[in-house]
Amino acid sequence: MNFNSEKEIDKIIINLHEISIMAGRSIMNIYNSEYKKEIKKDGSPLTEADNKSNEIIIKNLKKINPLIPIISEEDSDISFSVRSKWDTYWLIDPLDGTKEFINKNGEFTTNIALIKNNKPIIGIVHSPTTQETYWGSRMLGSYHIDVNEKIRKLDANKINNNNICRVVVSRSHKSQKIKEFLKQIGESTCIESGSSIKFCMIADNKADIYPRFSPTSEWDTAAGQAVAIFSNAKVNLSNGILEYNKKVSYLNESFLVSNKKYHKYLTIFRKIEER
Repeated sequence: MNFNSEKEIDKIIINLHEISIMAGRSIMNIYNSEYKKEIKKDGSPLTEADNKSNEIIIKNLKKINPLIPIISEEDSDISFSVRSKWDTYWLIDPLDGTKEFINKNGEFTTNIALIKNNKPIIGIVHSPTTQETYWGSRMLGSYHIDVNEKIRKLDANKINNNNICRVVVSRSHKSQKIKEFLKQIGESTCIESGSSIKFCMIADNKADIYPRFSPTSEWDTAAGQAVAIFSNAKVNLSNGILEYNKKVSYLNESFLVSNKKYHKYLTIFRKIEER
C-alpha cells in the first residue's frame, strides 16, 4: 500500500468509512435490545456489541490488506517482542465508551487508526447513534461526514469570538487533577462527554481543550488523535507527544489536546501532572 498517494489514502478512507458504518449498525442493533455483558480481568465492562463490532472491523480490515497486523482492545494479547517489530499496523477500539453504551447516553464510538512508525497517519471515529463520522489523515487533513454524507473540512484553529475557554472532560473519569486544572485556568465552560468524541470536538471547534489525567489505553486515543492533529490541533504529553507501541504496556500517559489559542495552558497542565 502506498501511504504517500492521495488517491490510495482516499480509497482507504472510503473503505474505513464503510467498515465503521457496518460496525455501528451492529452496535445499534444490540443497543436497542436485551444484551449480555460481563466484566473483563481489568475490571472494565464487555458486551455483545464490543465483540460483534470487533469481528466486523477485523474481518474487513483484512480485506483491505491481509498483511497489515491488527491490535484491538478485544485482541491485544500480543507480546511486545512481536509487535515492537511492526512498522505499520491497525489499532482499533470496536466500541469506545462501553460504559456510555451501558448507560444508554449515546456517547460511544468505533475507532480505527493506522499507525506507522509509532504515530497515527489515518484515523476514523464513527458515532453509531448520530451516524456522524470524523476522519483525519496526514496527507488530506481532517473532515466531518454527517448522516447525509455531507463532507466538511475541519480546522481546530478557525476564528472563535468566544473568549471563554471551552473545556471538554470525560463524563466517566473525573479526577482531582481536573478540578485543579479548571481552577487554575480561571473562567471557563466545562463540557462533559464520553469516548473519543472529545478529540473530535477539538478538531470541530466545538471545544478548545481536552485535558486527560486519568488512564487511557492506546486504542482509546489513536483514531481521535489523528482527527485532532490533522485538523491542526496539538496532542501533548507532559513531556513530549503521544506515540504508540513503544513500551510493553498499552497505557498512555496524561495528555492535553488543544487548539492554537489555548495551547498556552500546557504549562499549567504540566505543573499539575508533575505533582
